[in-house]
Amino acid sequence: MIISVISAFISTITFSVVFHVQKKHLLICGAVGALGWLIYLLCLDKNLSPIISTFIASLLVTQLSYILAKKRRTPVTVFLIAGIIPLVPGVGLYRTMSAILDSNYSLAVNYATLTFQLSAVIAGAIVIIALLPLLWRKPQRRRKI
Repeated sequence: MIISVISAFISTITFSVVFHVQKKHLLICGAVGALGWLIYLLCLDKNLSPIISTFIASLLVTQLSYILAKKRRTPVTVFLIAGIIPLVPGVGLYRTMSAILDSNYSLAVNYATLTFQLSAVIAGAIVIIALLPLLWRKPQRRRKI
């Protein structure tokens, strides 16, 4: 598990370098990606499904990205996009295409369904964390004109 988390750290930093993240944010981006991957692995270790594990890890990465963006005065996407990268279901896409090329369509549908579900929970977690502050805010009174 340690090697996997270190790999997630390095791959997140590499992704950040490719997309021109400032040097002062690279280690933090790597830490966010590694922490998200660690949470994912710990959830899988507790016998949670990959979908629930991805959802929990995505919630954590998104919340951490918002906190770091506010603290470091930088756009949230700097940390969010880089931190989500280890959770993106790239293997599922590969397996789907491989099964299609092998004419194993039922297996391809299974892989595609899982990949779509994983992508949906990542997007859902991002939306939930982004909308929570709007729900907690007091409604503003409208002035009569």
